[in-house]
Amino acid sequence: MPYTRGRQKSRSPEAVLAECRQRVEQGAREITLLGQNVNSYGLDPSRPEGGAGVGFADLLRQVAALPGLARLRFTTSHPKDIAGEVVAAFGELPNLCPALHLPLQSGSDAMLKRMGRRYDTARYLDIVERLRRARPDIALSTDLIVGFPGESEADFQATLDMIRRVGFESSFSFKYSDRPGVAAARMKPKVSEEVAAARLEHLQNLQNTLTKDCLEKCVGTLTVVLIEGPSRKQDAGALSWRGRDPAGRTVNLAHDGGADLTGKMVPVRLVEAKKHSLVGEKAGASW
Repeated sequence: MPYTRGRQKSRSPEAVLAECRQRVEQGAREITLLGQNVNSYGLDPSRPEGGAGVGFADLLRQVAALPGLARLRFTTSHPKDIAGEVVAAFGELPNLCPALHLPLQSGSDAMLKRMGRRYDTARYLDIVERLRRARPDIALSTDLIVGFPGESEADFQATLDMIRRVGFESSFSFKYSDRPGVAAARMKPKVSEEVAAARLEHLQNLQNTLTKDCLEKCVGTLTVVLIEGPSRKQDAGALSWRGRDPAGRTVNLAHDGGADLTGKMVPVRLVEAKKHSLVGEKAGASW
């Protein structure tokens, strides 16, 4: 809410580029551009830091062009105003990772209206279709709320239908709870705690099934993993390393070469799907 985080303020593109360039020169392989709503970058009523006329798609292209940057990500994007140029960038910039977090909140148009989300399910599905045309392998994640005041069983089922239709690879899901000072706290009827808890469990079980299916489809494919460090769990034998593929999936692999792989890009063949991660085998020289 703007009441707690303050008015939007965009940093100048010069400042963002300078920081990104410095990070890459210091050895960063991947950069994430972070904003409460990155789609609104550059749309401030006044731009005391300069950069007038530079939108988020322009900034993406400028950062992506930095020599030595292997991967670029951004979060979070709002469905109400994601620009066509940003969607197109997924198909145009090789180092823009095929992953996007696109909050949905509800699959019911009635609930979206009550939430003041300023988009409907048709708008959301159109964005998904255009993203997948631009980058067919894009992995989509989302945010979801159950038990919002006035949510009927039909509204909840509409959310489940949207989850299946989009095929989210992962999601963050929550039960609604009143917060002082927000309009929803005064909305009625309230959904009981018991109903909201049951709906959340149902939704999360569905998401777990979809996540498992998405991960299993990766088995047998080749990818490149950026190693973050040793895996949290170590088995007997070779040291296990943990990293992420271009879509942001967690991948663990064993390697007994003795070298520290942290920060390395490693070609990997994916051989097994776990509940929330993948297991791979090193398939080439790292760099």
